Amino acid sequence: MKLLRLKITDPEGFRCLQAGFEAHFLREWNYAEAGIFNPYILAGPNGSGKSNVLEALAAIFYHIECMYLNYRPELFEYDETENPTGFRSEIATPNGFEVEYFIPVPAALNISGSQEYAHIKIIKENDKSPLIYWVNRDSFNGEADQILTSIESKELLPDFVLGYSSGENEILSLPFFKMRFIHFDEYRDYLIRQISYSSVPEGRLTFLNSEFNQAILISNFLLQDKELLKPFKDEVGVEDVKIFRIIIKKYIKLDKYQISEDPKDTVTFQKSITETIEDELGEKQYRLDITQNLKIIIQKLKSCSTCSYYDSEVDELYLDFWVNEETKQAFAHHFYSAIELFQAFQILLTLNLYTVNEKLKKELYQSASLYVNETVPTLPADDRIMRFKDVWIQKSEVMENLLSKSLSDGEHQFLHSLGLCLLYKNKKCLFLLDEPETHFNPDWRAKLISRIRDCFNDKDAKSTMREMLITTHTPFLISDSKKEYVLVFNKNSESKTVEVSLPDYNTLGASINKITMKTFGKIETIGGYAEKQLNEIKQRFEAGAPKQELIDEVNNVLGDSVEKVLFLKRVIDSMEDE
Repeated sequence: MKLLRLKITDPEGFRCLQAGFEAHFLREWNYAEAGIFNPYILAGPNGSGKSNVLEALAAIFYHIECMYLNYRPELFEYDETENPTGFRSEIATPNGFEVEYFIPVPAALNISGSQEYAHIKIIKENDKSPLIYWVNRDSFNGEADQILTSIESKELLPDFVLGYSSGENEILSLPFFKMRFIHFDEYRDYLIRQISYSSVPEGRLTFLNSEFNQAILISNFLLQDKELLKPFKDEVGVEDVKIFRIIIKKYIKLDKYQISEDPKDTVTFQKSITETIEDELGEKQYRLDITQNLKIIIQKLKSCSTCSYYDSEVDELYLDFWVNEETKQAFAHHFYSAIELFQAFQILLTLNLYTVNEKLKKELYQSASLYVNETVPTLPADDRIMRFKDVWIQKSEVMENLLSKSLSDGEHQFLHSLGLCLLYKNKKCLFLLDEPETHFNPDWRAKLISRIRDCFNDKDAKSTMREMLITTHTPFLISDSKKEYVLVFNKNSESKTVEVSLPDYNTLGASINKITMKTFGKIETIGGYAEKQLNEIKQRFEAGAPKQELIDEVNNVLGDSVEKVLFLKRVIDSMEDE
């Protein structure tokens, strides 16, 4: 997809974005570049509203996705009596919005064979259900309605909406977090009904936080082309994954209230799929094989393993992998692609939500709280359904293999942020990346845009059409982008409204100093403490202190900078005037 416009029409606005806020992305004069990958850089001071744009898009696509899900949990659904705060298509956050974008048209909807992109416009008026319009549908099918059906809408939404934040942006993560629980409840419902599960969650929103670090790393190194992994070696020095273990817990314990004999009951587990055992005191205990519907995935992983062992005392399956070319060939045979392997890991990791009770889950689905993550229990490693253990990697110039956990924050972030791009490189995705470079050194920050571009194959750009929004405070990202792909945010001090504009200078190749001054309003090129030291010396100069002493002191105390040169010139000029 390629975003064209976002407008907030909710009278209450959204976060710090006021009612009427509008951001334009691809402009009419740039439509010819719709098929070219150009990430948008959202820049500006802290609190200027740039992250709120990502948050609004995440909330909007979450709402649209929930409207069209084939499966929605009972706890999630609106009921006038039983669940009056449940999901309703006419109530959203933000409650009024407009979104426009281009997206490639599936062959089944392209009767005329047109080579154009579908121009989609989503309009939600306050307290009304959103309508999705195919603005230029006449070019593809002159007899079809512009307003899309639910089936057609799902075909013309992005394949995935992917979120990532290097910090604790709870506003951005909340809709993704809710979708993760929908993924779990979807699996749980299929298990209760004893229906075969496809192994891929229906909902398209995925928040790729640190919980998926090892899954992203392993999936890429096992199944990506070596040339695509070259940046990992060149920058981080990681050459390969050598050894890792996967531990899968088979059973979870159940209380009596979680078991039902009513075949119509879709909340509790059917007695027919539970097992009864006696504990060491002879008391009856109930347990459930929660991985029943994932036997095919588990068998595939087992077939790829070097060795496996089932510990019946703790009901855990241990899969050990000694990675060589034969191991990679086995994974390629059973999983075909890195994203397919990652999705298998994703659903297994999602099962770690099994301890969250129905009351808490109901509160989560209806919550707008920024503290919702704090209410969800974090399981100890031994209680998780699936976990990675002892992931050993090969690193350049290091004689012995290292545990992946020993990498620095910046190295983890580099592997993670580029790794998620590689995983979804062949999908029509909307990437929402909130400051993905915060732990990078200056060299990596300068290379980030180039490295992201390397992840995507340009020959597939037109048909795949990926969109990426990156919020940042890093001038290097702006210097690597054309001005039409840089959105500068400012908060008007008088009206308290968020304003967004294009830079008034050519950004591509602009110096870091110029970008810092023009975009971030930072005129000084030295740190605050050094500036204070220089200002104290300036005050002594104004007071008539000996000039040669001041020159010597400045040269001894402060390093080279524009500010130092200007001050020295001023002192020397005054000496010449005398």
